[in-house]
Amino acid sequence: MNSFVFSLLMAAPQGAGGEAPGAGSFVTSLLPFVAIIAIFYFLIIRPQNKKQKETQRMLSAVKKGDRIVTIGGIHGTIQSVKDQSVIVRVDDNVKLEFNRSAISSVESVAKEEKTEKIEEKKENKKADAAEAAEEGGETAEDAKN
Repeated sequence: MNSFVFSLLMAAPQGAGGEAPGAGSFVTSLLPFVAIIAIFYFLIIRPQNKKQKETQRMLSAVKKGDRIVTIGGIHGTIQSVKDQSVIVRVDDNVKLEFNRSAISSVESVAKEEKTEKIEEKKENKKADAAEAAEEGGETAEDAKN
């Protein structure tokens, strides 16, 4: 019985239609390599590229007044922006110059951007109220009251 099972396991595989035994096995031997490459791409390479693009967008959007944290852990506010560097105010009389690449994160954006967003929201609310009033047959002032 053991010799029968052993002979079945050791028998050369035959492809469909009597083709050579090695023709189909070449493709099947490549499948694990293709799967490993796909896994590396979707789990390692693609997320890293996304993170790098996000970091580049953050660094290019840095402006005066932003609160930042450097890769060394220094917290401060940007005083001025140059092409490749920024000047960060750490304390009342302490200003340090860093390369843009030394910024790890932006804690809060400048107040100007926040006020612009608030103004946009107010304008959107006014526009929505005007549209609702037009649909209901009322004027914009009637909708507010």
